[in-house]
Amino acid sequence: MEKVWEVLRSYPCEQRHSLAMMQDLQHHFNYIPREGMEAMAEYLGCPLSSLYAMATFYKALSLKPKGKHIIKLCDGTACHIRGSSNLITGIRRTLGIGPDETTPDGLFSLELVNCVGSCALAPVMVVDGTYYGKVTMEKLPEILDSYREGAAR
Repeated sequence: MEKVWEVLRSYPCEQRHSLAMMQDLQHHFNYIPREGMEAMAEYLGCPLSSLYAMATFYKALSLKPKGKHIIKLCDGTACHIRGSSNLITGIRRTLGIGPDETTPDGLFSLELVNCVGSCALAPVMVVDGTYYGKVTMEKLPEILDSYREGAAR
């Protein structure tokens, strides 16, 4: 809770800063914990329900813990045509998770996104901000294993 209050107090006590507060909480915890939402409602003097409405409106915000590594798989038109649905199946087979799920060990989360703006490289997968273009079922295990190995070190 100490970190929650540190984030909240870094902003003026005004509701107009609530989205920025949520983004900072998510950045620190990799999701917005319930305790953080309750503390924010107390700090701002606003109903918890209005904060939940905002947090659930924005797809970039999460109220559930996410994995250490966030996989964003593009499923926009170009990526879909070039096999992103196969990659979803490959990730399900390799990691045992589907869209909006996290591995039991907390290492990976999968998010489907509409477009990452790299259509010429379709299908595209972004892991922790690193773009992988023209991803194939053959390349997928190698990419994911590199993050597993990095976690093991």
